[in-house]
Amino acid sequence: MKSDFLTYQAQTTPHPLSLEVSHAKGSYIYDTNHKAYLDFVAGVSATPLGHNHPKVINAIKEQLDKYLHVMVYGEYIQKPAVELAKLLAQNLPATLESTYLVNSGTEAIEGALKLAKRATGRSEMIAANSAYHGNTMGSMSVMGFEERKQAFRPLLPDVRFITFNNGEDLNHITTKTAGVILETIQGGAGFIQPENGYLEKVRKRCDAVGALLILDEIQPGIGRTGKLFGFENYNCIPDILVTGKGLGGGMPIGAFTASNTLMHLLQDNPKLGHITTFGGHPVIAASALATLKEITESDLMAQALEKEQLFRKLLVHPLIKEIRGIGLMLAIITPSEEITNSLILTCQRRGLILFWLLFEPTAVRITPPLTISNDEIMEGCSIIIEVLNKIKK
Repeated sequence: MKSDFLTYQAQTTPHPLSLEVSHAKGSYIYDTNHKAYLDFVAGVSATPLGHNHPKVINAIKEQLDKYLHVMVYGEYIQKPAVELAKLLAQNLPATLESTYLVNSGTEAIEGALKLAKRATGRSEMIAANSAYHGNTMGSMSVMGFEERKQAFRPLLPDVRFITFNNGEDLNHITTKTAGVILETIQGGAGFIQPENGYLEKVRKRCDAVGALLILDEIQPGIGRTGKLFGFENYNCIPDILVTGKGLGGGMPIGAFTASNTLMHLLQDNPKLGHITTFGGHPVIAASALATLKEITESDLMAQALEKEQLFRKLLVHPLIKEIRGIGLMLAIITPSEEITNSLILTCQRRGLILFWLLFEPTAVRITPPLTISNDEIMEGCSIIIEVLNKIKK
């Protein structure tokens, strides 16, 4: 199977981890040799309820028996998609009331960028250095990491970059700016949180010049920070909210949400301002609806903050310089790239799944399912400390 994997399936790196998966359940993934791996990554924050959660699986199975794809997005009334959009609105500020469902986070970013330009009649976009918003051409244009995009230029024109948490850079947001796009918490950069009321200052500056604020919640969203969405921690409401990953409960999804006034602009002048065939797919929407219900109706968000403190208590070691992040969006920072690589690869051999972040080579991702137990956290942290002890020697 590995030979076929490398021969027939396109790869993203020269050295994929190549774990051959048999099945997964709860906080564990199992390989074809029956070895269990405790999952501290959750599909890169995409499975907030763990693997094969019964409520998610039941919702998928029930919808499978009714219908799959029947029509391109937005033409027919399909209950799972309508109920999902309604539940999102019920859990968001009043100005975020209309949701456009798409297939992935990067497609949702594309829709958000288009909406900002359509609403303002302007072309300039402001993004952050070290930002990551996806890998399609528009999303890549607002990626703040030249090494990853230089081979694919030319990209979108009229994109300027500012430094996250730098108040002076906000002067670059002007009456020429259509939209400012920021991750609520910078992910690829190393789980960098906004400081000193930064997002509030961005919000005020956007209001002053008539620019729209787009917040990318693809990673922080869906309960991971102790709130349903990360922006709720920072007293800042965006004009356009982008989500994905965890919303699908393990199924592929993206969404952008705005006011009805803004979203109506995609209906006319021109018509079909944003279109997608499979966005709002009924099976995926059913999975997302079950996921969102479970997270909003349970105490998993409060537990995320309690579990954060357990991680911080257990992960104390001379080779851990700091732990960044909030809730169950955490990153261990080690002294070097070599130590990070050794920790991740050795832990996988020991049965613990960790992962890298895109742009910070000393960071180790810890984004487990929200459903992870305290015993499982202690089990995984014990492995991390044991491996770090061996590396230190």
